[in-house]
Amino acid sequence: MNIPQRQLGPWKVSAMGLGCMPMSGMPVERAAILEERDAAISVIQAALDAGITLLDTADIYAPSWKTFGHNERLVGEAFRSWSANPESKSKVVIATKNGITRGPGESWGRAATRDYFLRAAEASALRLGVEKIQLWQHHRLDPTVPFEVQFENLQVLLERGLVEKIGVSNYNAEQLRRAIKLGGTPSQGGIISIQNQYSPRYRNDSDVFKVCEEYGIAYLPWSPLGGVRLSSKLGEGSFGPFDEIGKAKRASAYAIAIAWLLHTSTTIIPIPGATRESSVLDSLNGVAISLTDAEIDFLNSSLPEDSPLDHELVDQPIFLT
Repeated sequence: MNIPQRQLGPWKVSAMGLGCMPMSGMPVERAAILEERDAAISVIQAALDAGITLLDTADIYAPSWKTFGHNERLVGEAFRSWSANPESKSKVVIATKNGITRGPGESWGRAATRDYFLRAAEASALRLGVEKIQLWQHHRLDPTVPFEVQFENLQVLLERGLVEKIGVSNYNAEQLRRAIKLGGTPSQGGIISIQNQYSPRYRNDSDVFKVCEEYGIAYLPWSPLGGVRLSSKLGEGSFGPFDEIGKAKRASAYAIAIAWLLHTSTTIIPIPGATRESSVLDSLNGVAISLTDAEIDFLNSSLPEDSPLDHELVDQPIFLT
């Protein structure tokens, strides 16, 4: 398949990336993959073989707090052992995230001090097996540190040469504009991406798209198919039109959702998660599907008006991405 490309800062990447979190048994429904390490690696490599050139991970993606960094190690190993030639490998961008802490007893928190960012970035680079992280994204804001200070600390990673580019995650439009004012646009060496929740089920903070389109910032929606616990229901009930259009185009509801996302904004690069090669390839079909305005209207008219954000819960931190 000739995969369309989209801009991610200085890079051209595939219009759909791969979210690698499920390969580390997150959420718990995916824990079975932990018994099949080689299978997990093969899924990542199958995505790369298919032409996907964006892999998304984070330091907290792990089966437990004791295995912090599990997913970064897995992604690093999968990429290093991938049999592609140097030219193909040079086209792949690996993005990671830091800023959420995870400690004994599964205690979750935030950290945005300069020292924490520096130590976290160095540790992530070591786990990924790279000298410099290509894209480092601030995972979540720390309510105990002033916004401007957090962003200044983030910029230190650029100044120290630990990362090539920076992005943010779970910022609203106002916060994104403040960050741009502090750090600049992609063309100014500043923010190149934002990673927020967005899917047919969760359509919040859509005003962020306007900011992204204005400044050329890539929007990487997490849980683009609705999340592991709800994605199986895509195509049912109010989401039935995704299945209906899918059948007409000989594609799955998941592929139609990817096409819908790509139509929503030219800055979007979906990063669906998967633990099976077939799931990756199925979703990837969506990048080649064109939807008419009438089809988009049909899909949108069926979506629930109230699409509550999948809020971070103290007793369910596993939902975080």
